[in-house]
Amino acid sequence: MLTNKNILLGVCGSIASYKSAHLIRLLVKAGANVKVIMTADATQFITPLTLATLSKNPVLTAYYNPESGEWHSHVELGLWADLILIAPASANTIAKMASGICDNLLLAAYLSAKNTVYFAPAMDLDMWHHPATQQNIAKLQSYGNILIKPAYGELASGLTGEGRMAEPEDIISFLTGELKKKLPLTGKKALVTAGPTYEAIDPVRFIGNHSSGKMGYAIAERLEQLGADVTLISGPTSLRSSANIKKIAVTSADEMLIAATDNFGDADITVMSAAVADYKPDTVAPQKIKKDSGSLNIALTKTTDILAQLGKRKKPGQLLIGFALETEHEEANAIAKIKKKNLDFIVLNSLNDKNAGFKGDYNKVTIIDRQLNKEYFELKSKVEVADDICKKIVALMAHD
Repeated sequence: MLTNKNILLGVCGSIASYKSAHLIRLLVKAGANVKVIMTADATQFITPLTLATLSKNPVLTAYYNPESGEWHSHVELGLWADLILIAPASANTIAKMASGICDNLLLAAYLSAKNTVYFAPAMDLDMWHHPATQQNIAKLQSYGNILIKPAYGELASGLTGEGRMAEPEDIISFLTGELKKKLPLTGKKALVTAGPTYEAIDPVRFIGNHSSGKMGYAIAERLEQLGADVTLISGPTSLRSSANIKKIAVTSADEMLIAATDNFGDADITVMSAAVADYKPDTVAPQKIKKDSGSLNIALTKTTDILAQLGKRKKPGQLLIGFALETEHEEANAIAKIKKKNLDFIVLNSLNDKNAGFKGDYNKVTIIDRQLNKEYFELKSKVEVADDICKKIVALMAHD
């Protein structure tokens, strides 16, 4: 949720400002770009050098640097930020924000904010419960600012109660939850298959294909970024998925069939991008087959068509997307699969397209929906192709 987000962190004068160092580390680790503005009082509790080192950006404390002659534009800072987080937010700064007072760079940036402002108060128990503070908190919330509530615990004064700034891990969790609420696929469950299947001949040999799984993994990652809870059923591959994606590792077509049917009923969106073997050996030799003769004949039997089985089970409101890798009569074959397998749309790619398809990092696809509308795309990275596919999914989910 925080990857590539521009976060302007305001740090106020509070003993809790020591937590800002850990908070910055967590934000950067989550992939965010962090710039820090400190009030003059905050520099008495933690050094700008510490926060600059952790954020990998200069820390700002004033409008103007007399040594370098550099002017720090509060307007540009407000425009740069995807969100502003003030943590810790002192009683003094909260009061100024509520009143529109603008006597330092942080307050000027706050008044220039174009996106959501989050604030995590930190103060002593009596200050937190004072009617003036509570009135200021209510006023800030009425402006659209979002409160990250303080925690209950031991305070710097020795009292115990509310007023402790929320722990950095809890702030990260809060931000992630708030950002996820705004994503188009939040609350939706997605099922994605990826990679090849290996059909055993004997304990050491198999029938397989050249699928790397890159396309399916890219789709799973993009669906997760759009807010969906994603289950990824993966054939043998060396790829890694996000920790937020539930991964089920399988080897054979039969194993993928079981995993797909077990998880399909709960899925709002199913994308079957795996390259499942069409045939498997009729019998699997219990021991390694010896090279005793000049030829070897292996009887093959068809595997179960997983996509067709899911199409039969599909309920109203479920989206089912298939892939078609063709070498001839590409569009006609893809359209036949849409009808036969009850698909909402199919992603067609051809082995005739140079630099597209198996193993590589690029793909060239055509999306055909059940109304036979066709969208043609140029050669793109598989990450970009995944984005195009997911845009189609979001549009269909919004229409439903």
